[in-house]
Amino acid sequence: MGAVLGLGVGVGLVLIVSAFALPGATRPHDPVLRQLLSRAGLGEVRPAGLVAVSVGCGLVAFLAVQVLSRTVPVALAFACIGGYLPFAVLRGRARRRQREFAEVWPEAVDNLASGIRAGLSLPEALAGLAVRGPEPLRASFAAFALDYQASGRFVDSLDRLKEKLADPVGDRVVEALRVAREVGGGDLGRLLRSLSSFLREDARTRSELESRQAWTVNGARLAVAAPWLVLLMLSFQRDVIARYATGAGVVVLLVGAGMCAAAYWLMVRIGRLPVERRILR
Repeated sequence: MGAVLGLGVGVGLVLIVSAFALPGATRPHDPVLRQLLSRAGLGEVRPAGLVAVSVGCGLVAFLAVQVLSRTVPVALAFACIGGYLPFAVLRGRARRRQREFAEVWPEAVDNLASGIRAGLSLPEALAGLAVRGPEPLRASFAAFALDYQASGRFVDSLDRLKEKLADPVGDRVVEALRVAREVGGGDLGRLLRSLSSFLREDARTRSELESRQAWTVNGARLAVAAPWLVLLMLSFQRDVIARYATGAGVVVLLVGAGMCAAAYWLMVRIGRLPVERRILR
């Protein structure tokens, strides 16, 4: 009976956390969650599927820790951590993807400028990036090539390319190409070479700053994870972990969770560089 009650409480707590702490979790069609999936390169995944994975991870964490410790408050704490884990992984994937794109965009712009200088039309040069472009961008430009062949509408294909890329640098490149196409820019090659030089300098500067600031973010993650790892190890000692089932133990868990969350947010806020926003969506 106690396990069933604990499971019900765990499910309720995970749903409450999903409603308030997770972006857009109760609104499967919320643009914020869709944008996060797109930036992570998972635009074909439904937000409702991500929420289901989050709830499933929370339930698995609750059951595992409940069986191990037989202490409902501790199991609920790890259920919240398990429920948040998919969103943390998704954000990390989105940051890595954006960093990877920032490194290869100058090469892609150079290839595009070379194709235009060789006499290719703008759509042909863009489609050629599916073969000659950097590996991380080939899938997106292959989708553009197929879309343009099927529809023949260059502007609409550019819009779908932007949605596929979901990248702020890609937005700038696409908008420059759109303007050049509409006004018949004769200096498109010069514009692309200037853009490539700017992107290389920007990527070099950001890379240097990130390497210097990485220890702050990693230290914050380690400092937050350490108390919960200790708590997990204490779960093997039933007499010790049972103390967290009391009122005082619950207060200690809540205060500790709040302090960990506040400290991690502050450390990451101080140490992480600003994320470039998609202004030209």
